[in-house]
Amino acid sequence: MAHIDLHANQYEDHQSGHAHARGDRARTGGRTSRDRARRSLSQNFLVDRRAVRLVVRTAAPDGLVLEPGPGEGVLTRALADAGARVIGYELDPRLAARLAASTRDDPRVRIVRGDFAAARPPGEPFAVVGNIPYSATSRIVGWCLRAPRLTSATLLTQREYARKRAGDYGRWTLVTVRSWPWFHWRLGSGVPRESFRPIPSVDSAILRLERRPAPLVGDRRGYLELVELGFGGVGGSLRASLRRHYRGVDAALRAAGVARDAPVGHVHPDQWVTLWERLRG
Repeated sequence: MAHIDLHANQYEDHQSGHAHARGDRARTGGRTSRDRARRSLSQNFLVDRRAVRLVVRTAAPDGLVLEPGPGEGVLTRALADAGARVIGYELDPRLAARLAASTRDDPRVRIVRGDFAAARPPGEPFAVVGNIPYSATSRIVGWCLRAPRLTSATLLTQREYARKRAGDYGRWTLVTVRSWPWFHWRLGSGVPRESFRPIPSVDSAILRLERRPAPLVGDRRGYLELVELGFGGVGGSLRASLRRHYRGVDAALRAAGVARDAPVGHVHPDQWVTLWERLRG
């Protein structure tokens, strides 16, 4: 298993003390520390076995898998049973204690008490699979996009977030367009809110990121400068923004199939690649 340098320590057994639930409630107006942790850490545990199988099937785990927020370990065990070596990162000390104890004799699973987004990426190819907290979605996705050896990420996120990132509304976000030459984004199956406990207020969906075998552009910095300029809105439109810095913009827009008055969010990532190919030289 790859060495992972953390900004948090491996869970240790002596940290397993529990406060009495009834006393906790009396001191906190009816809420236990467990309740407070669920709110502060945005914890909604996946309890639907069909949904678990759906995530595992989409991920097709093979080799090393990192799991953000394994919680009670339902997905952790399913990933291990599917053939993965799983490292789970759990911030909640009680859940980390419980899951570490229950998987202590399983060589396929290692539980780390700490923040997934603060971990150093492994030095070998790996995937990320997880039912991630809604409140940490952007941090976790950003971490995945920066990890040099990441092969894929299969994330159960808020459905609206997954749809936006995958262009399901017919619009494309800056995050997706910036990373498109290196990662393909895909919207997977929806998972209803009733599949979680406690039940959240919104439905979820599987968001799949896959690293491309070969980048679509060679000049990373140049492409990102183009995209930042386009999304910056300087000039009042995509066409006007690009014309401030590039020649042949009208011909490039025609080649990419982009209307002269197209809103920047309606330009498909593949069209951005074509624009870069036409304007770079």
